[in-house]
Amino acid sequence: MLRAAAPVVFVVSRDTARAVSLKDSLKNTDVQHIPDAETLLREAHVQPPHVALLYTDTPGVPLWEVLPMLRQRSELSATQWLAVGSHGLGEMLSAGADALISDTTPLQALSLQVNNMLGRAQQHHDHQERVAQLQRKMDNWEHEERIRDQLVHMLVHDLKNPIAAVMGLLEIVEDDHRVPGDSRELITVARDEAQHLLHLTVNMLDVRKIQAGKMNLKRELVFSPMFSEVIELARGDVGSGLRDREVSAQIAQNMSPVSADPEILRRVMANLLSNALKHTTSGGTISLSVQVVGDQVHVSVRDNGEGIPAEDIPNLFAAFEQSRLTLHGRFDTGMGLAFCKMAIEEHGGSIWVESQRGKGSTFTFSLPYAQDNEEDDFAELLA
Repeated sequence: MLRAAAPVVFVVSRDTARAVSLKDSLKNTDVQHIPDAETLLREAHVQPPHVALLYTDTPGVPLWEVLPMLRQRSELSATQWLAVGSHGLGEMLSAGADALISDTTPLQALSLQVNNMLGRAQQHHDHQERVAQLQRKMDNWEHEERIRDQLVHMLVHDLKNPIAAVMGLLEIVEDDHRVPGDSRELITVARDEAQHLLHLTVNMLDVRKIQAGKMNLKRELVFSPMFSEVIELARGDVGSGLRDREVSAQIAQNMSPVSADPEILRRVMANLLSNALKHTTSGGTISLSVQVVGDQVHVSVRDNGEGIPAEDIPNLFAAFEQSRLTLHGRFDTGMGLAFCKMAIEEHGGSIWVESQRGKGSTFTFSLPYAQDNEEDDFAELLA
């Protein structure tokens, strides 16, 4: 087993005896004599010391003139500088000395001071090493994130086109009157599953975009009629599974507008409807409401399914999390609710869920009213 290298102590002085006596006093320490400032500049670069004793009576270039240059070197950032002398200590302190001590101090006290500074130097070195380790981990994490982003991006874009093509072909076959009724039902299921797969891939990409701050909202003023349009489009996105559910919608009329991206709202509504669909059985009910609450608009999607276990709710909006209580075997990444949370928060709103076992769940998100200047712009446009 390799032994750790002994700590290095420089004694910068014209008197070699000072280094010899200190070496005898400090055990397991490599004490080196440095005769002048020029040698110090050279040797400190070759072998950075843990502690350097700078005697102010050292001949040649004054040590307080070279100390600022030494302190700027990155390899000497952990070095402790001890100024020793009976004069010039003020200059040494201004130059950056860590401690001052008289040259008449007994050897035992000087050794104690050096040992204390060795301890501080070791602590500083350990902290630097810890920071370096964390930086390496951060670099590795950022590298992995970049690779993950590239992989997700390539995966989604490589999947979107063939999925869309499959959906289009299935729709053509579904509309063909020559297809028997029972086969048409199977085609409808296949088209719905292809639609679900498309939602999974797009949600995955959008979650990564929002996390990277690359989701740019295309805001518009959204009034009551547009909420109705968004809900109808979202129902179409979910597919034929909703035909077996009783779906109703109540939208407050003459609401003040919210500033939102209609396409993103459509995606949020489609995800919440899809979530309600998978937690209800055939014949279940799903109700949507858009209501004014204070200075916000609250949009809710309620179902009468089995509800969500209380222990699942805290992590329900996290990516790759979903309730363990689902009424179908369809695989889900949990990205849909994660996307909803991030998208609504990008709009300045919030989203939450209320659920009771055996009685269903209600997902609600809030959107703040548009600011006055945005309403003024709309009024000017109408004028």
